Amino acid sequence: MKRSFTLGLLLVTVLVFLFAGYVGAAKDNSWTKVKEKGQFILGLDDSFPPMGFRDEKGQIVGFDIDLAREVCSRLGVTLKLQPINWDAKEQELNTGNIDCIWNGLTITPERQKTILFSKPYMNNRQVLVVRANSGYTSLSQLAGKKLGIQAGSSAHDALNSAPEFKAKLAAVVEFDDNMTALMDLELGGLDVVLMDEIVARYYIQQKSKNFAVLDEALASEEYGIGFRKNDQELRDKVQETLEAMHKDGTLAKISTKWFGRDITVLGQ
Repeated sequence: MKRSFTLGLLLVTVLVFLFAGYVGAAKDNSWTKVKEKGQFILGLDDSFPPMGFRDEKGQIVGFDIDLAREVCSRLGVTLKLQPINWDAKEQELNTGNIDCIWNGLTITPERQKTILFSKPYMNNRQVLVVRANSGYTSLSQLAGKKLGIQAGSSAHDALNSAPEFKAKLAAVVEFDDNMTALMDLELGGLDVVLMDEIVARYYIQQKSKNFAVLDEALASEEYGIGFRKNDQELRDKVQETLEAMHKDGTLAKISTKWFGRDITVLGQ
């Protein structure tokens, strides 16, 4: 009798947990909430060209911004751009201040523990930028030099994945954004900046800066859109829209506007 009672209690407990899990899954109305409020809040670093940055008029523009505007137009909601402290991006997302992080966000195993990602839509590398007249052409020549890096960026992961290179540096200096780090590089306060290749090459081209990108990179990576872990419904809605944009050529058109060609990888 006692054994039967125990087995029965165990069965009830299992059913309760299963029901609780079902109810929890059923409560994902993340897209419904966005649709009802009519607003999709995008968190970004507004000094990250060409993905998201301020133009000469102070307006936030960029490749990711154009993608998000088109997605929101098709979904019938208004896009709200919310600049955030990039070093606190996960906190901004998980406290509900923003609906997503969409600004050249690198997909990493560590971030996947706390963030629900879209499929990758662009490839990138973490590269080393030096002054063109510095004479540096390889990683080995940077031993004893001062390196700049954006706080909270995936460049940290790339640097940590190269412990021998990191150990030989004289110092690693953190900045709020890559543009400030590049300014310090130009002034001679740094010897090298570790940053996203897409951002580096765009900045050098647009600003006609006397910088060079070393051929050797520290890491290859992929960009994705970050959502709260439980916001599967919202993530899927945005993903479906992006895939439709890929199929009808809109994604390629926006990429060509910013990069001169289609460098997106969605659907590959």
